[in-house]
Formats: sequence, C-alpha cells, structure tokens
Amino acid sequence: MKQLLIIPKINDIQQSLELAERYSLGFEYNDFFAPSVLDSERLTNEIIDRYKKHSLPHFTTIHGAFFDVIPFSPDDRIREISLLRIEQSISAAKRINAGAVVFHTNYNPFLSSKAYDLEWVIQNADIWSAILHKHSDINIYLENMFDKSPEILCRLSEKLCAYSNYGVCLDYAHAALSDVAAQMWAEMLGGYIKHIHLNDNDLKSDLHLAWGDGLIDRDTFYNCYEKHLNGASVLIEVSDTDKQNRSVMRLVKDGFIRTEVK
Repeated sequence: MKQLLIIPKINDIQQSLELAERYSLGFEYNDFFAPSVLDSERLTNEIIDRYKKHSLPHFTTIHGAFFDVIPFSPDDRIREISLLRIEQSISAAKRINAGAVVFHTNYNPFLSSKAYDLEWVIQNADIWSAILHKHSDINIYLENMFDKSPEILCRLSEKLCAYSNYGVCLDYAHAALSDVAAQMWAEMLGGYIKHIHLNDNDLKSDLHLAWGDGLIDRDTFYNCYEKHLNGASVLIEVSDTDKQNRSVMRLVKDGFIRTEVK
C-alpha cells in the first residue's frame, strides 16, 4: 500500500486528523523550518506538546530549515549558521518522533559551471556524509529545489547512497518546471528516491495548486511512480484544507489511492 502524507494544520488539527484517519495518511510537519521557531525552545516545545496531545499518525516526516541554508557556502559564518539550522531541524524531528527530515539542495543554477558543480558535489558529499553518519537513527532526504536537471543530485547521490538513511525527495512539481522532463527525473533518480512532494502548477511557476488543478500531466506521474518510484512515500504538498481534500479526491478518482480506509 502506498504511504501518503498531508501537512497538518496545528490550529485546525481535528480536520487534519480526520482526513489522515480516513485514508491512513501520515503527517509531514511544516512547523519547524522557521528561524523564529528553531531559535525558541519555548515555542518549539509548545508546538510539540500541542501535537502530542493527540493520537498522531505513525508515519511522519518534517520539512527542515531551508531559508538561506547553504552549508556548502565559502563563507564560514554562513556555513556555521546553516549547519546549526540543520542540527536544530533534526533535533525537532527526533523530538516529535518523525522518521525523516527533508532538506533542500539549494543548488544555484545561475552559478552553474564545471568548477561550481564539481565543488558543489565535493562539499555536499563531505557535509552530508558527516550528518548522515552522526544521525544514523533518522532518514535524511535531499529535495530538488532550483535544480534545472537531475544530474547534479545524481552525482551527489552516488556518493551518499552507501548510507541507508539517505534518500532523495523528488519534488515532482519543481521537476516539472525544470529544463528536463519530470519523467526523466524519476528515471534518473529512481533508485535513490524515497519520498515525493506532489502538487500542481501551470508549468511556469511553483504555485502549489491542488493536484489536478494545474497542467501537470497526472497520468505521466502515475506511470512514473509505478515504473520508477514504487515504494516512495508521497506528500500531498498543499497546506490549505480544501486543497488537501480536493487533491485526495482526485487521487482516489484517478485510482492512485485505491480505497477509502474508513
């Protein structure tokens, strides 16, 4: 059975819990990537405590910090704060019993050159190897963000795949906006992909529309999933409750979610 997730809304948690129970969905917490939360132990504890008052789904992940998180920066100060944000995100994930943390690659396509790409792979391989080794008790997924092709993430994954807790989070909507067809991302990275972010757009901007409300070819995604991504968990990456419901209904209608659990 496919493992799908939604983003819970802490201020409307009952609706999130009801939808999750109905379709046996997991949660991907989006409450812990903001610097204001990560820097406040009181606020972090408050959020975790509010969630833990409820019977939460067993399968959960969190989205880690991504604002200006560039651990491969040549600026030592930027590297320092980036590594701190990564550690804070992993700490929050463990405290809320999440099984994985998602981080962006933050690759800059406007700096792309042979020298930049080579150094990017070397630096990221060293950095993430140390993190994966240190935190072997939690999965760490790297998500394509501004990447224009899957090549750079493939090269990095070749160096990190020896770690069982490493995986790629394929943001299918980001891939659909890239210079390479989304199905090629699935084909090239398929062996490394453990998690997927799914929403829709107009093939021009990252709009985070409900699945089926945009122009992404749904059948192509379903075929890609069955052929290259089978077994990867899938986050319906929209925050609005109405968009979540419409996305789930579309996935049910299309047969990607087979039956209503309850």
